[in-house]
Amino acid sequence: MQFTYKTNRLILKVLRPECAAAVCRFYQRNKQFLEPFEPLHPNSFYTVDFHHSNLLCEYNAFLKLSYLRYWLFLQETPDIPAGTICFSSIERGAFQKCMVGYKLGKEYCHFGYMQEALALLIPLVMKEINLHRLEAYVQPDNFSSIRLLSRLGFAEEGYLQKCAEIHGIWTDHLLFSYLEENL
Repeated sequence: MQFTYKTNRLILKVLRPECAAAVCRFYQRNKQFLEPFEPLHPNSFYTVDFHHSNLLCEYNAFLKLSYLRYWLFLQETPDIPAGTICFSSIERGAFQKCMVGYKLGKEYCHFGYMQEALALLIPLVMKEINLHRLEAYVQPDNFSSIRLLSRLGFAEEGYLQKCAEIHGIWTDHLLFSYLEENL
C-alpha cells in the first residue's frame, strides 16, 4: 500500500504524528456534526497530544498492514483534512475481511468526495492486502451512508441489535458487505 493516492479532486494520505494539529482541528470543527455517529470521547480526544499519540499508533499499524487510515484532502487545500477512511479489524485466516468506516467534515458532505475516495481505495485495499470481504455498520437512519454504500456495490445483509455504543447509547446498525467478486 502506498502512503498517498490521488483522485480527480482529492489527495488521500496516511498521516504522521506531525499532522496532529490539523487532525485535532478537524475534530474540533466537526464535534457537533460527528457526535451522533461516534462513541463518547473524553475531553483529551480534542487535544493535539491525543492525536499525536493516535497518529503514531496508526502509522505503525499501517506499516504492519494491520490498520489502515487514510485522510482525505481536497487538492486545492492539501493541508486541511476533509475526512477520513479507516480499514480496521483486519482478520486473516479463514475470514480475510475487515471493517470499513468513514467520516467527512460537515462542509464536505454531499459533493461525492467519499464515494470518489472509497471507489479508489476499496479495490486497492482488497487486492493489496488480500481481503475477500469488507463490512460496514450503518445506523438505520443514516440515509446518506446507506445510499453511498449501495452506490459502491455493498449489499445489505442484516440488522444488528444494540451492536455499538454510539454517543453513550447502545444502537442498532445495519450490516453491509462488499465481496471480492464485486471488484
